[in-house]
Amino acid sequence: MANRIILNATSYHGEGAIKEVPNEAVKRGYQKALIVTDADLVKYNVVSKVTELLDARGLAYEVFDQTVPNPTISVVKAGVAAYQKAGADYIIAIGGGSPIDTAKAIGIIATNPEHADVLSLEGEPGTKNPTAPIFAIPTTSGTAAEVTINYVITDESNHRKFVCVDPHGIPAVAFVDSDMMMSMPKGLCAATGMDALTHAIEGYITNGAWELTDMMHIKAIEIVGRSLRASVAGDAKGREDMALAQYIAGMGFSNVGLGLVHGMAHPLSAWYNVPHGVACASLLPTIMKYNAGYTGEKYRDIAKVLGVKDADTLSLDDAREAAVAAVAQLGKDVGIPQTISELGVKEEDIPAIAKDAFADVCTGGNPRGTNVDEIISLYKSLL
Repeated sequence: MANRIILNATSYHGEGAIKEVPNEAVKRGYQKALIVTDADLVKYNVVSKVTELLDARGLAYEVFDQTVPNPTISVVKAGVAAYQKAGADYIIAIGGGSPIDTAKAIGIIATNPEHADVLSLEGEPGTKNPTAPIFAIPTTSGTAAEVTINYVITDESNHRKFVCVDPHGIPAVAFVDSDMMMSMPKGLCAATGMDALTHAIEGYITNGAWELTDMMHIKAIEIVGRSLRASVAGDAKGREDMALAQYIAGMGFSNVGLGLVHGMAHPLSAWYNVPHGVACASLLPTIMKYNAGYTGEKYRDIAKVLGVKDADTLSLDDAREAAVAAVAQLGKDVGIPQTISELGVKEEDIPAIAKDAFADVCTGGNPRGTNVDEIISLYKSLL
């Protein structure tokens, strides 16, 4: 079987990376950008760090700041209208996963108008044309949306999130600048950082994993393990390290898929508007334990890079238990909720939520086969 890797054409990393935005726009001959972001990033002068660079070079742009957490169909449609009205020929996405995912949907519909309903982008839509060019500038260290072919949209009328998997949707250029992430509050830093860890762990054990992506994922786990606590504390080096870790994880999982943590997290966001990173982090240790017997030696590898003492000489069962414990402790240390009741989940909703989780595209990549009844039990164990 052939394994495929799709990455950005170009990416810039490190403090000051955004200074390359106008250079890339000029080099590529782009005339006008639609900046896709959210109102808070405009209010707190994060977006201005980019627009000042564009202004200095006389580059035209308009700002669409209506994106919301867990982006919705209606917001995507408003963004498409804004792109067309602006006469833009490229998009600059500034934000976490929500603005970047919104930008992907806007860009795809701009060049594939037959998908203007948005719903038809679910799964692998088989779009004919690449997205309108996207420059992606993350402001959180977790989603890796800037390097992935995936994006997630919420069908608000049906309380359902759906995943779109489209090689045509990957941003042309990523600017991973840790300075853009320094304004993250601690809670957001913790949640997105644990999302990055979830990406790396699920990508490492997913059914589609192979040696090249294993290399990416185990390195990402190592960096998160040593850097997330410092990043949450506001340490600049910690945030720079986490910016790299989440990108490396994205390089991997975008190409091999994820698993049951994401399958179960998506409905929590759709039903209760729980931030995606918080949902993943709250589920991760329990689902790791559920999968443990189906992962070979990989939990030993995880334990080693997370600093578990004597991980090499532990029995396999003990090594697996230690890996789960290390991940759980990291989540506790950075303040992740330990029950889904804290996220507003109601027991009476669980059977319906479990059906959505079982149907989620990510669930199929889980190393252990599952069913709706087992997912119900897993949710209930976390109440």
